[in-house]
Amino acid sequence: MTRSRARPRRARFGDRPVRPDDRIDRWLSDLAATLDDAAALAARGREAFDHDAALPLAFEALSNRVGELAKRLANADPARFDDPLWSQAARNRDFVVHHYDRVDAAALWVTATRSFPELRELVHRLSDR
Repeated sequence: MTRSRARPRRARFGDRPVRPDDRIDRWLSDLAATLDDAAALAARGREAFDHDAALPLAFEALSNRVGELAKRLANADPARFDDPLWSQAARNRDFVVHHYDRVDAAALWVTATRSFPELRELVHRLSDR
């Protein structure tokens, strides 16, 4: 049996192909929403983080999503997404995903309460262009 060489499928939005700028805008919007979710969880405070086992797990999951979106954005437009925060978010994602057994709770809290808000400000600046 021979395989036919199908043309690669392009992502579509409705009846039109998705433009790279549309994809970037969607990813920025997804990232902003994810960072808003993280801020809402962080607002519960450090004591809740220390006593509710679900919160560190939630921040691990959010770190994964934030880092994945950071990677996509940096790959889609390296000149626009050249701030070191993008690569830091991507590296943090890789660490959390591949070395989950070594994730430090204190460092995770700092990521959620300091690094995520810094990235959120950057997302706002880039979204306002």
